[in-house]
Amino acid sequence: MKKYLPVITILALIKLSIHLIGNRNYGFHRDELLHLSVSEHLDWGYFEFPPFIAFVGKIAHFMFGYSLSGVRVFSTLAGVGILIICCLIAKELGGKIKAILLAGVSVLAFVPFYRNHMLFQPVAFDQLFWTLGFYFLVKYFNTGNVKFLLFLGVSSGFGLMNKYTVFVWGLGVVAGLLFYKKGKIFKNKWFYFSGLVTFLMFLPNLIWQLNHHFPVVLHLQKLKESQLDENGPFDFAIEQLKHPFSLMISLIGLFAYFFDKDLKKYKTFGIAALVIFCSMWITQSKAYYFFAIYPILFAAGAVKIEKLLKKKPKWNYAVASVLFLPIIPFLPQAIAILPIETYVNYSDLELQKNGRIKLTDDYADMFGWEEQVKLVDSVYQSLPEKENCVIWAKNYGEAGAIEILGKKYSLPNPICSNGSFWLWGTGTTSGQVCISIGNEKEVVERVFKDCKLLKIIKHKYAIEEENNIPVYLCRNPKINIQQKWKSLEKRVFD
Repeated sequence: MKKYLPVITILALIKLSIHLIGNRNYGFHRDELLHLSVSEHLDWGYFEFPPFIAFVGKIAHFMFGYSLSGVRVFSTLAGVGILIICCLIAKELGGKIKAILLAGVSVLAFVPFYRNHMLFQPVAFDQLFWTLGFYFLVKYFNTGNVKFLLFLGVSSGFGLMNKYTVFVWGLGVVAGLLFYKKGKIFKNKWFYFSGLVTFLMFLPNLIWQLNHHFPVVLHLQKLKESQLDENGPFDFAIEQLKHPFSLMISLIGLFAYFFDKDLKKYKTFGIAALVIFCSMWITQSKAYYFFAIYPILFAAGAVKIEKLLKKKPKWNYAVASVLFLPIIPFLPQAIAILPIETYVNYSDLELQKNGRIKLTDDYADMFGWEEQVKLVDSVYQSLPEKENCVIWAKNYGEAGAIEILGKKYSLPNPICSNGSFWLWGTGTTSGQVCISIGNEKEVVERVFKDCKLLKIIKHKYAIEEENNIPVYLCRNPKINIQQKWKSLEKRVFD
């Protein structure tokens, strides 16, 4: 193993270095603000996701405060872990130094991973736990040591406490294990102990879901209506074709699991990949959910290519170059390695007639939050009756900005009926005075008698949803917000 460490270390440092440059730029994404907000309200579950991200957020805050690069380093470390584990899987599959190199480069060359491993989201950890689970399985196949089944149970438990897509991963793995030594593993009591460990780790979230009437069902329903139903029947599959060189490595790996004389004993992984792909395609899942499967395919593809080039080993370096070099021009679009003005010029983006520059949604969602919070703070500080004031945000992005970025201004936590923010209620103030951000005129006038428009917030780079948003100062509520709050539960995802 020692002879492989320099290669793995160099590849890991390359990925880490790229992220250390990119992670510090622009600002928090709206989803990051939500994930940090839930860390301020630790619980065993939330409306949008299980609690793992909240606990990581709490650790991040303890170590770095709400530093952009400090918070994001956790997702990056998950990404570096994926690269390292992919290399280790290649070794377990029988690969030598060239296969380990190709496996690591395959991870480096997969463009979506840069976005996934920059933002503080459950996605990076989801991919990590999928890859880790496969690693423990291949270790069990190679050694027969049941401790790896228990490790599999622990990693699956953490995975479920991070993102529910692990259920689909589990479906694929169980289907694949039916073909491993004719399903012999299902006669092993330690396999069921492993499942019990996973269940016990997941149980607190299951109880939380039960006590809150399974909001995950409502969330999935609204997600389907608002996003997934818009997908065409082939969009999921077409999205996988956008990265041809990485796709080629993965298809070679998939082929090897079924037809290579040395690798077909691991066909469990090939079957799992096919079952997961079909399940996600049928259910119109988001394409990036499937990206978590690629490391196990990259590893097998790297091993197969090393075997094919056994007589011409130097050609492995050519393959590695063909994988990585073409993606370099696309890195600024995948991770924020360029300052925004440089990125605008690099991407040849033009100033529109309305004075705005249209960025990709992910980048656009990192702008405007600081300006919103500064404006709200200026209004809040001017109020003589601060003790009676609530800050009412329309959506979780605006609420997250007030909750997290507002800490340095000592702003009170916002109230918001969008997503998990509904769980935290209407605060402790009377609400006789309200600063509303994002809510339209007809909405605030249904709740308050006196509503004064203070400003329409515009931002050159912000996403359209956060441009031209109104800020109102409202007084004299028409309704009792505390009494009304309970009835808003079924509309948290509207």
